[in-house]
Amino acid sequence: MTKKPTPSSDTESVLTPAYGGRFMREPIPKYSMPENEMDADSAYRLIHDELMLDGNARLNLATFVTTWMEPQAERLMSETFDKNMIDKDEYPNTAMIEERCIKIVANLFNAPENATGSSAIGSSEAVMLAGMAMKWNWRARQRAKGKPTDKPNLILGTNVQVVWEKFCRYWDVEPRYVPMAEDRYVIDPEDTISKIDENTIGIIAILGTTFTGEYEPIKEVHDALVASNSKTGFDVPLHVDAASGGFVAPFLQPDLEWDFRLPQVKSINVSGHKYGLVYPGVGWVVWRDKSELPEDLVFHVNYLGGDMPTFTLNFSRPGNQIVGQYYNFLRLGRNGYAQVMGNLGAIAQQLAARIADLGPFELLSDGSTIPVFAFKVKDPDNFTVYDVSDQLRQYGWQVPAYSMPEGAEDIHVLRIVVREGFSFDMAEMLLQDMGKVIAKLENQSANGKDGSTVFAHV
Repeated sequence: MTKKPTPSSDTESVLTPAYGGRFMREPIPKYSMPENEMDADSAYRLIHDELMLDGNARLNLATFVTTWMEPQAERLMSETFDKNMIDKDEYPNTAMIEERCIKIVANLFNAPENATGSSAIGSSEAVMLAGMAMKWNWRARQRAKGKPTDKPNLILGTNVQVVWEKFCRYWDVEPRYVPMAEDRYVIDPEDTISKIDENTIGIIAILGTTFTGEYEPIKEVHDALVASNSKTGFDVPLHVDAASGGFVAPFLQPDLEWDFRLPQVKSINVSGHKYGLVYPGVGWVVWRDKSELPEDLVFHVNYLGGDMPTFTLNFSRPGNQIVGQYYNFLRLGRNGYAQVMGNLGAIAQQLAARIADLGPFELLSDGSTIPVFAFKVKDPDNFTVYDVSDQLRQYGWQVPAYSMPEGAEDIHVLRIVVREGFSFDMAEMLLQDMGKVIAKLENQSANGKDGSTVFAHV
């Protein structure tokens, strides 16, 4: 019998079966670089197949981050991956689009004419920039009074996103936390103001908390802060963390006063990759006046071909997310954003009401602020929120379960984030699967009480 010849590399692509090439016959190195190259299709296929084991992003109801954009936006973004956002001299039109976006966001938040801002890689970087500006401004005020500058503090709720805790630790700022309560999951204005002293660099209020989606009482906190500053002679600013709600409230609650209409609101951050409807990661921070951004925080770079002022923690990054943001601003306009947010809000509120009607659950929020709501199990002796989360994963749904922050840590909840790309039909499918999960858990709980089956979350 004649032995078959081994295909040469030149004939490999012709003779290889549609899927099983020579690179598929043995495992690839996982933690060291392979000795030899492979063809592009094989490299793509290997990585593509490994990524199939990830969860389906569209069924991930845990994340606030955008998981769907229009094909035209994706095309624009793919065309601008290679443009370095920091090099404004080389890519002046991309830089111009960034400036336009900053002005659009400032205008959306009712900022005065002299407002300034910056793009960032999500609200996490934007928060750091805003926090630094608050600390620098406080330090300048203290030095002008001949006061020490070694003990800054920041007042914030225990419900803040972890990035604020990071800011305090990285920049040596004492966090003064306002605790939650078992019937209140936002900061209390009176408790917040009581923590102010001459070393307070600012107060943080959240427009759409990650725990329940609720708006904090920003105007009430603001008015109490104005009265406190008037009494003490301090000039403590208010920063609004609008990461989740900044692209919702202007369209669904346009009369709500939370932004630069309140004079002591000095800065606002917002995530473009949340309800700004852009893939990760892009964020924005805006100051009501250029004087609120200390000049010694701004660096001037001239070795890329021109003098470029920059205030960022990161340096090189692609311009494609900013292009994606500008596409949405042009494509949707105010009416388009209002329609999208109105639709998401309607889905969230209807889904929340239907989940409450299932019986075992109690709502902590109903999706009437941002399209996010949280709910708990009425009787955790039967089954817990963690059991529900685990069982829903078997149907592909990712619904997070967690305990509430300090002051309400004995309460355990599930949370659902409704984003662009989540339809009424998908909500119906989720409800059907939740019905199956509840039936299974209730049956296992009943059997456990009989001693025949025991079900518990570990």
